[in-house]
Amino acid sequence: MSLFNIFNVSGSAMSAQAQRLNTVASNLANADSAASSSGQVYRPKQVVFSAVPVNGVDATGVKVLQVVEDQSAPKMVYDPKHPLADDKGYVAMPNVNPVEEMVNMLSATRAYQSNVDTMNAAKTLLLKTLTIGQ
Repeated sequence: MSLFNIFNVSGSAMSAQAQRLNTVASNLANADSAASSSGQVYRPKQVVFSAVPVNGVDATGVKVLQVVEDQSAPKMVYDPKHPLADDKGYVAMPNVNPVEEMVNMLSATRAYQSNVDTMNAAKTLLLKTLTIGQ
């Protein structure tokens, strides 16, 4: 694989991890919201990745295949004073686990940083290769 393909592979991974970070941030921001802007309970989202060939060579990158919503039933919390409570006093809340989301965020951040380090190492190698002839 050429050193130039490293930039394409790492760039595709950085783009996918950035979208993963945005999804995690959205999940965390809505963890305690009883209703979304549409009036429905917020459904946590997860990013699904897919391997893709890069520039028709033997390198493989990554792209976001889809963003899926959690289809499980919302968490029911007893709070009869809440304005959105049903006739039994329960409020439907999103199934967002902040601990899992923070772990997901750390994982995405580390993967993003690893790709930045890979690109920097490739850049350094290319620059050193250029100075060999001097």
